Amino acid sequence: MNQQYFSSKPDSRRRPREVEVVLDGDRLSFTTDAGVFSPGRLDLGSATLLALAPPADAEARVLVDLGAGWGPLSVALARRHPTATVWAVETNDRARELCSANAQRHAPGRVRTVGPDNGPDEPIDLLWSNPPVRIGKDELYRLLDSWLDRLAPNGLAVLVMSKNLGGDSLHRHLEERGHPVERLGSKAGYRVLAVRSTNSIIGA
Repeated sequence: MNQQYFSSKPDSRRRPREVEVVLDGDRLSFTTDAGVFSPGRLDLGSATLLALAPPADAEARVLVDLGAGWGPLSVALARRHPTATVWAVETNDRARELCSANAQRHAPGRVRTVGPDNGPDEPIDLLWSNPPVRIGKDELYRLLDSWLDRLAPNGLAVLVMSKNLGGDSLHRHLEERGHPVERLGSKAGYRVLAVRSTNSIIGA
């Protein structure tokens, strides 16, 4: 397959479509397209993350969706945390365009859609990610490590990954790097992990 969803500039023929997604009981329509991840539906990994992710602290202001795709998790973050700013980080130009349009439709003015070399200057209070595992283990770990290092002292990351694609080895890797990690649950082979900053303030 020479056309991957994690390509920065997909060259597949465009096939825009509308996909309905139920977010926290509300049925919303999103525009998707060929050349992006899971264009036909909300993927099971993201759905599992949505079902198991804990609420952010009420004081959380800087939220990140790493690997935002066409935007369902970014929109969910914005809707769940209406006083925070959501940064939707995505390498695929086409997906970034879709994410921006979908966010403007369902959470106007609340989501900033950026490429992987950008993002907030402030420490991150909450990060969600259904990461692009197909880029390879080493590159994936480098990507996640670089963003987890930007967590605020009591920041939280919620990651979802299939057990068959390395969910358990990721858990071990994060603990080896000094992150407190909790498995929030599993569904259909997907692991959802809550990852704390390496400098978490216990009891704060």
